[in-house]
Amino acid sequence: MEPDHANKVLSSPPALEAKDNLSMMHSKFICCKLYISESRNTMAIDAIDSAARSDPQVAVLSKFEDCLYNRVRYTLVSYIVNDSSTDELIYSPIRKVLMAMMESAFSTINLELHSGAHPRMGVNDDLSFHPLGQATMEDAVRLAKLVASDIGNDLQVPVFLYAAAHPTGKSVGAIRRELGYYRPNYMGSQWSGSMLPDVLPISPDEGPSNVSSERGATTCERKGWGAPIGASSCTLPWRLHRDCMLAGPGSCQCLSSSDCCGADCSRSRT
Repeated sequence: MEPDHANKVLSSPPALEAKDNLSMMHSKFICCKLYISESRNTMAIDAIDSAARSDPQVAVLSKFEDCLYNRVRYTLVSYIVNDSSTDELIYSPIRKVLMAMMESAFSTINLELHSGAHPRMGVNDDLSFHPLGQATMEDAVRLAKLVASDIGNDLQVPVFLYAAAHPTGKSVGAIRRELGYYRPNYMGSQWSGSMLPDVLPISPDEGPSNVSSERGATTCERKGWGAPIGASSCTLPWRLHRDCMLAGPGSCQCLSSSDCCGADCSRSRT
């Protein structure tokens, strides 16, 4: 059961009083990496791009498409607002943008028609949340759970929480193994069509146990960064973009949920 303060979650920014300092209000930021199972369908990508850029308060730091994997990763960042009495996260514009992106993906992508060289269990395959600036790991967990609830309840898509977002810290690898995520079903090294049974063998943390073969399921978690990234002013999105892209094209392009930023890394699967 949600605590009493759960009903304080806001769907729009709280009104600022005259004494409020905007720079202080925006001292906490959350980064989200969203992995979508598509990169070849131009109409779908254009629709998702439009949703990603629908709110100027949410910065799109990077977008990486891999045609072989048939997968795209978006890296977004925005501020969060905490309740002054409980310090619980109650609002972030990134929440509504993520929902718009996923709705666009579901309306333009059919998992039954998808194939690629990267494992996946759903159209919106994975989300990871990363605290920045003065935001805490607890803030990232809170936002991850709110978004997971949105996906499960509003979009009726099963969501599996993992790592710090899961009650027992269950790893994404354990969940994926139980769901057969790593087993290719086409030409020995490809994943094609829906991979999940109509009824899931394990219960999701949010959403139904029945799976739409067109939408699949989603995993969601909270992660920290491999290297510290500062955040102390409104120039945060541009400094983040600089740090993330510092290594140049072709370097930080892992399409797994454990990819890094600000350092070279090889493309890998999780």
